[in-house]
Amino acid sequence: MISTTSSTAEMVTQGKFQVNAVDTVEDKSSGRLGCFGWILVLVSLLFIALTFPLTLFMCVKIVKEYERAVIFRLGRITDRKPKGPGLFFVLPCTDNFVKVDLRTVSFDIPPQEILTKDSVTVSVDGVVYFRIQCPISSVANVSNAHSSTRLLAQTTLRNVLGTKNLAELLSDREGISLSMQESLDEATDPWGIKVERVEIKDVKLPQQLQRAMAAEAEASREARAKIIAAEGEMKASRALKEASLVIAESPSALQLRYLQSLNSIAAEKNSTIIFPLPIDLLQGFMHRK
Repeated sequence: MISTTSSTAEMVTQGKFQVNAVDTVEDKSSGRLGCFGWILVLVSLLFIALTFPLTLFMCVKIVKEYERAVIFRLGRITDRKPKGPGLFFVLPCTDNFVKVDLRTVSFDIPPQEILTKDSVTVSVDGVVYFRIQCPISSVANVSNAHSSTRLLAQTTLRNVLGTKNLAELLSDREGISLSMQESLDEATDPWGIKVERVEIKDVKLPQQLQRAMAAEAEASREARAKIIAAEGEMKASRALKEASLVIAESPSALQLRYLQSLNSIAAEKNSTIIFPLPIDLLQGFMHRK
């Protein structure tokens, strides 16, 4: 069993070495044109030399500071690196190039009907910011990098939000954006694209759910208002009890309080005539059982 396992491991190891060797050979030979290819290149150079003043305008190309040019010579990428910015030369008969814009691109994710984890249907849209960081990968590994990123962003939005509850969707937008950014960045890395930012713009709820949430919030506010009013009444009753105990210790305090109340009433309604009643006349009624 030990010998079988060791032989199997050696075969797997040899297989890995063979695959790596093949990949290395392909990488090395990818820049080679072959005999017929070099003949075409020499013919193209000869054509340029014979028609030098005219073909100069066909050979010299310019790319801007935020652009790069991926040159294909007889269908193969030359030098394994993009050209630019500035001037570069191409052969008119054998070379063609593709311009790649390196600036950050933003696009809106169309509203997506999503079923959340707690079985609530919501409509969510967002915005994605990305840029091309490897022009060769964006040209050679995917047919249309921008369109593929848009479609992938829509799918990622549905997959990520499908694992969230409605409460998490409404409160944890920053965490959802970071999760989407990591997923998109990992998926678009072979395409040479760097996802810089993902934002959730709007979450639209059904009308019935909005009314239910509004009724719930209103009932919660009313309950808190009643609790606050009851606490205020309790504190007021305790204050009145303490005031009555203070007044009971000094009989003259009741007379002063009576005069203060009369003064307040007279200030508010000057046309009202008030007849003060001496508090001593009520002493008999107060001590009477």
